[in-house]
Amino acid sequence: MSEAEKTEKITLNLGLVDLGQIDLLVQEGFYANRTDFLRTAVRAQLAVHADALHRTVERKTIVLGLENYTRQQLEEVRTSGRRLQIRVLGLATIADDVTPELALATIESVEVLGAFRASPEVKAALRHRIQ
Repeated sequence: MSEAEKTEKITLNLGLVDLGQIDLLVQEGFYANRTDFLRTAVRAQLAVHADALHRTVERKTIVLGLENYTRQQLEEVRTSGRRLQIRVLGLATIADDVTPELALATIESVEVLGAFRASPEVKAALRHRIQ
C-alpha cells in the first residue's frame, strides 16, 4: 500500500440517536459498516466544499496530496542557502535518514493539514516550527 493510500485513525463522538440511525442503515444494507458510512459522509461533504477547498489551496500555495522530503533534497536546499516552508494538504513525510540538524537547517516551518510523518527525533527538533 502506498503512503497516499494509508489511513489515519480518528476518534469521533456521536450522539446515541445518530449512532443508532447509522447502525440501522448498516443493518438495512445501505453501508457495509459504520466506517463505510462515515467515509461516505466525509467524501460527500468534501465534494460539497470542493470549490472552496480548491480556491484555498491555490491561495495558500499548499501542496495537495503527497509530499516527500528526502535527505538529498534537503542537502540541496542547504547548499543553496534556502529554507523551506512546508505547507501540505494530505501527507508530508521526511525521510528516515534526515538528521534533526539537517531538518533544522533547512525547514523554516511545517503546516500540514492531514498527516506529518518523520522520525521522532526530527519531529522533536522541529516541534516549535510545526503549526
